[in-house]
Amino acid sequence: QVQLVESGGGLVQAGGSLRLSCAASGTIFNLNIMGWYRQAPGKQRELVATVTSGGSTNYADSMKGRFTISRNNAQKTVFLQMNSLKPEDTAIYYCNARHNFQTYWGQGTQVTVSS
Repeated sequence: QVQLVESGGGLVQAGGSLRLSCAASGTIFNLNIMGWYRQAPGKQRELVATVTSGGSTNYADSMKGRFTISRNNAQKTVFLQMNSLKPEDTAIYYCNARHNFQTYWGQGTQVTVSS
């Protein structure tokens, strides 16, 4: 089993930055894929970015150039650096991990960007 715990959300003004962290715990040492998704009110959950255990990254088009995902395999932690935040980035951000056909989710952390 895997547990994911996010931290780092909060309120920030447009143009500001936030750094989200997600710590994984459990019996799996090196999760295949870790990433971030987000869900805004009234919208479906969408991909933000993912990173494999080998360091390959994938971003949603609207996040490219503003968000950077990284991970520390030894500490089983994934990070999301968010710069140039916009009001439309307001959402609950969920940590996600996938390993051997299993999917795990964190409880989410709120990010609110004021205009």
